[in-house]
Amino acid sequence: MKVKGDSRIRSIETEQLLDTKHTIAMKLFTEVEYPFEVLSEIGKYILERGKDLPSARFTKVGENVWIAKSAKVANTASITGPCIIDEDAEVRHCAFIRGNVIVGKRAVVGNSTELKNSILFDEVQVPHYNYVGDSILGYKAHMGAGSITSNVKSDKTLVEIRYGRQRLATGLKKFGAILGDLCEIGCGTILNPGSVVGKDSTIYPLSSVRGYVPNKSIYKTNISASIVPKTDLED
Repeated sequence: MKVKGDSRIRSIETEQLLDTKHTIAMKLFTEVEYPFEVLSEIGKYILERGKDLPSARFTKVGENVWIAKSAKVANTASITGPCIIDEDAEVRHCAFIRGNVIVGKRAVVGNSTELKNSILFDEVQVPHYNYVGDSILGYKAHMGAGSITSNVKSDKTLVEIRYGRQRLATGLKKFGAILGDLCEIGCGTILNPGSVVGKDSTIYPLSSVRGYVPNKSIYKTNISASIVPKTDLED
């Protein structure tokens, strides 16, 4: 698939961000340059892949939901298909999976976390009050409590990826974030539409991320705390 305006930004190509051996959806990434190109294909892929999952290891539950027999899924979780929950994954109390979602091996989907149209690679953790929509989370990526992907721009225009002074048009109205393998996202962080965080990078808590964060980086939001004694404020 050729992305409009594409000038081959290699740093955000799939092979630079993700080890696709760590997802049941590996085949989905073989014919694209950029990870976001698979977002429109997730549902279709799940329907095709689900038919081939071995019944000895997976159970089809309801309409187009395949859950590994070794996975732990809370009775209070809400899961709508198409969806695959891979082996040894854990879906906790009141998780809300809205369809077109793949949860990888040994991944954790936590309390009140909401997912839609996303792929979580193996061992991803979204354990506390997270929202992940129209996004790809790489191997062992971790989102701290309350961190979210914002997947629609406020003016409802198509999402672009900012890379320095360059802009890569995605053609998508809904696109949250791509997290490379081993990313750490701090608590309360907002990943704005079209955010791409490189491999093994760390985002400090309460950050507002936009555009591309290179591999092996630390992203800090510059907020200067001001602390004064109460006595200084008295008349």
